[in-house]
Amino acid sequence: MYCCLFGFLVAGTVAFFVGQNDSGTSAVASNSVLDKSPYLFCEAGPRTGAIDLCVVSGSFLQPQSPPFLVSGRALADLIGTSEGKRGIEEYVVEEGDTISSLAEKFDITVETIAQANDLTVKSKLKPGQKLIIMPVSGLIHIVKNGETLSKLALVYKANAQDIIDANDVGVDGSKIFAGDILVIPGGIMPKNTAVVKAYPKVTVPNAYFMVPIANARITQGLHWFNAVDFSNGSCGGPVVASAAGTVQKLGADSVSGNYINILHANGVVTYYGHLSKFAVSPGQKVEQGQIIGYIGHTGLTIPAGEAGCHVHFDVRFATNPFAGYKVGTKIN
Repeated sequence: MYCCLFGFLVAGTVAFFVGQNDSGTSAVASNSVLDKSPYLFCEAGPRTGAIDLCVVSGSFLQPQSPPFLVSGRALADLIGTSEGKRGIEEYVVEEGDTISSLAEKFDITVETIAQANDLTVKSKLKPGQKLIIMPVSGLIHIVKNGETLSKLALVYKANAQDIIDANDVGVDGSKIFAGDILVIPGGIMPKNTAVVKAYPKVTVPNAYFMVPIANARITQGLHWFNAVDFSNGSCGGPVVASAAGTVQKLGADSVSGNYINILHANGVVTYYGHLSKFAVSPGQKVEQGQIIGYIGHTGLTIPAGEAGCHVHFDVRFATNPFAGYKVGTKIN
């Protein structure tokens, strides 16, 4: 057996060098082959300066491929996150804005803006007022325990595939979890609102959650959905689980960037946005204070770029314990 293996190795080596000599243009030939080959990244491009794929379950993954085959994206981008989907935005009303002008600006109906913000189509807007802007015409729904995408499609008389296409729920809609905020394209609020589950509110002790980053300063107070922003003036530092729980989802959209959802034992869900990369995987159990990702500026941040590095910390089904602090407050 060993002799056979050795023979194959020798034959392969000889064939390789013969092929090189026959071509006379090995560099050009190899580039041509790579450009047409079924690699993950088949286009040759400039060399990547530093490739840092990700940290998963505490293990550092080092690339073992030529730099032109691997881009500097987070590993999670390579395993199925919904990169680039436009999410729900928060808009600050400016002088002269009306519901109809904003509907035209964002290409959605006036009814969509009114329903998302508990307004009527005739409501007058005030400069500085904050509005929720949907990516498409329809409704917003926060998923409760036990709800499924097919049932929600029936309740709101919407198309299930449209819901899948508009949200980060997997190609078949199976990745739907309690705490997910779904866009329901074309959804109609049922006349009998009792068929829609009420939003639960869980009471938690004051010390249940910890600040998700070290040397934290609040850079934005309470905003959509139930979030505050934390920054320590730098990028790349660790983000930790605010409480023990189970990682539900890693995802990405155009507003929140790379995000993580964690389900806690009491049913509360915490959400961490704008991460540069992940350090956990879906289904993984984490302890309070365990590193789950790293501070970044993915998605929509103000300002853009490294100056906008922060963590969007959202609490679903409970009060955000940091909502009462003023902007600029430092919390250890």
